[in-house]
Amino acid sequence: MQPSEAISAEPVHHFARLLSNCIRTNDLKLGRLIHSRLIKTALTFNTFLANHMIYMYSKCCSIEYAQQAFNELSDKNTQSWNTMLSAYSQKGLFEKTFQMLDVMPDPNVVSYNSIISSLTHHGFPRKAMGFFKRMQTQCGSGFLIDEFTVVSVVNTCAGLGSLHLLRELHGLATVIGVRFNLVVCNALIDAYGKCGKPGYSYSIFCQMRETDVFSWTSLLVAYIRASRMPDACSLFDHMLIRNVVAWTALITGFAQNGEGDKALCTFKEMLEEGIVPRASTYVGVLSSCAGIPLIEKGKQVHGHIFRCTCLIDLHNVFVVNALVDMYSKCGDMISAMRLFERLDGKDRVTWNSIINGFAQNGNGVMSLFRFEKMIETDTTPNHVTFLGVLSACSHCGLLPEGFQYLHSMERKYGIVPQLDHYAILIDLLGRKNMLGEAANLIKRAPWGRDNIGMWGALLGSCRVHGNLKLARRVAENLFELEPDNAARYIMLSNIYAAAGMWGDARTLRRYIYDRGLVKETSYSWIEINNIRHKFIAKDKSHSQLEEIKELLLKLVDPMKDAGYIFQIECSYFLVDDAFC
Repeated sequence: MQPSEAISAEPVHHFARLLSNCIRTNDLKLGRLIHSRLIKTALTFNTFLANHMIYMYSKCCSIEYAQQAFNELSDKNTQSWNTMLSAYSQKGLFEKTFQMLDVMPDPNVVSYNSIISSLTHHGFPRKAMGFFKRMQTQCGSGFLIDEFTVVSVVNTCAGLGSLHLLRELHGLATVIGVRFNLVVCNALIDAYGKCGKPGYSYSIFCQMRETDVFSWTSLLVAYIRASRMPDACSLFDHMLIRNVVAWTALITGFAQNGEGDKALCTFKEMLEEGIVPRASTYVGVLSSCAGIPLIEKGKQVHGHIFRCTCLIDLHNVFVVNALVDMYSKCGDMISAMRLFERLDGKDRVTWNSIINGFAQNGNGVMSLFRFEKMIETDTTPNHVTFLGVLSACSHCGLLPEGFQYLHSMERKYGIVPQLDHYAILIDLLGRKNMLGEAANLIKRAPWGRDNIGMWGALLGSCRVHGNLKLARRVAENLFELEPDNAARYIMLSNIYAAAGMWGDARTLRRYIYDRGLVKETSYSWIEINNIRHKFIAKDKSHSQLEEIKELLLKLVDPMKDAGYIFQIECSYFLVDDAFC
């Protein structure tokens, strides 16, 4: 339709229809032409058409023209004011929003609803809740609330993670007779899930006369957030419509709960059903590959992204960050760096992934180099950044530098060091055989005396350096903190054995046996031809055991020639059967 043809008819309803078409097609140029025609025909004085004009400008991202049309309207009604309030609040221009609200003749529930919703959407849930309370105070007797208010404030409670406020609002809405339609119930299912109460979400779901795909997906996500994966899987199996959001949620849930294999199987099923993945789907799948970690699977997913998606996904910062993280955790820093260097819009997560990647793979020098580059780009570090930086110092044995970085966290960047940061420095002190200093640092660290990880790291250092006296003191603290952890008793037993204190070692082992404590089995693994092979100490069940033994025998002499000194674990001689 040509603009000249579009504006040929004069009736009010025709112009209203044309303005609606401008909104649908985001055609600001045609909207301006219609506005011009309305001025010439004096139809701008028609409040109904003027409101449509204001709304059209606000939806076509021209708030200045919307304000101009609003100012020119002499006979403003409540809809005129609400349209402008919504336009400013949706843009996040809250100062202008409140200025307009203060001069608005008769604000109604629609006025307040749009502001509450926008405050929550822009990340101000506390202000939104405060505004809701102000809204109830100003209305005098009774409550100024409808279904849209409930949806907005429910989302606010979810943003705050406040179960108490959510239940109060739910009760209030029930008492005053708010209609619990599909939208309200879906909002409540989602909010209770975000507040960690999937049982409440399920209760609402069961009472609904009508559900849609959002109802099912919201309940699915509620279960996943609470790590109730069996319930999530059962619900997923009963879903009639499983869209990409539901598939992505389940894949991400498996990844976050350490079930990477299931995440990859779910992704395969998703592709077989013809569901097209989103960028967020690939992030979940790649996170699974990083958590297992299986580099061949990760490469296959990378190849799928390259072959089957648009170029946008290849340059999506979230996807690239997930790829960098996956390659880093799988030890392929060459591929990680290649992706890192190609990405133009690096964010803090990108830098953190590469810094931690180099640190985890033992290249502390490169990790610290990347940190300095990060600072040069004016990217603000966070606590995750410094985990990588301090790990790099630990790998390089840079003790003074490690403490300098620890102190700079709060002084320079306003980041309060957490227990994980102190634990890395304790490990560094342990490597330097500065065990007394490590023990003192635990005592100085906030809540350090109650931190299992710190004491565990120090006990490991005592074992390496044969410090029996300190090992006993550290072990006593660990026995108090986790009396049922067999690994701690076994480590002290090994320290006794290494010191030749066989009686104490046997006594401790018998104590473990009498209490029925069992150490969680640890294993090593290696990936060959996309198959993961697991190895447990003293395990002889591997199908290629004879070939492995033969290869190990061939490696003994070259290892000796290279200066490697074999250390036989003393605890191997403590046969458990001797205690029976």
